[in-house]
Amino acid sequence: MDLFSELDAIHRQVDLDTVDGDTVRVLLRRRYPAEPADLWSALTEPDRIVRWFLPLHGDLREGGSFQLEGNAGGDILTCTPPRLLRMTFGHETSVVELRLGADGEDTVLELEHTVPLAMAGSAAGALFVGPGWDGALMGLGLFVRGEAVGDPVAAAESPEVVEFNRHSIDRWVAAAEASGAATAEDIEGGKQAALAQFVPDTR
Repeated sequence: MDLFSELDAIHRQVDLDTVDGDTVRVLLRRRYPAEPADLWSALTEPDRIVRWFLPLHGDLREGGSFQLEGNAGGDILTCTPPRLLRMTFGHETSVVELRLGADGEDTVLELEHTVPLAMAGSAAGALFVGPGWDGALMGLGLFVRGEAVGDPVAAAESPEVVEFNRHSIDRWVAAAEASGAATAEDIEGGKQAALAQFVPDTR
């Protein structure tokens, strides 16, 4: 499997939203060879999620809550199968929205993660979450194509995925630079924090 083609398949964008309040918005867009209903199932059914991401516990319905094992949890704010899932993620002001739309025989998934500017610091805050979302969308892509095998948590520590993360961080550095909403110092600090988190052999 070519993990680096997955990097090329993901569109990344980071910007500030000062219209509805000062927030940092991270947007990822990826096309999958699946119908919306099937992709929705892969994103919301615990027995499928665990095959490409993390074990999930909870109730994925509007008004319900969830917990990803060893990761964030939150509340389901909106659930409109198979088109829209909006939830808090780790904190009540950290919001993730998944939007699915049919495009021919494929489905385009948009993942938008917004946090207050006060929490992110600047657009460089994208480096704290962007590489992790790249990894999740990569895992989902492998799963949809039938290439995901074994334990995805163990696979995340493989040399191939660590190298994927290194290149992902470079892509998010470029996205933060393109936003014009972060200083070079902020971006370098975000890069070093991301390397420590996602490429643990970096010193």
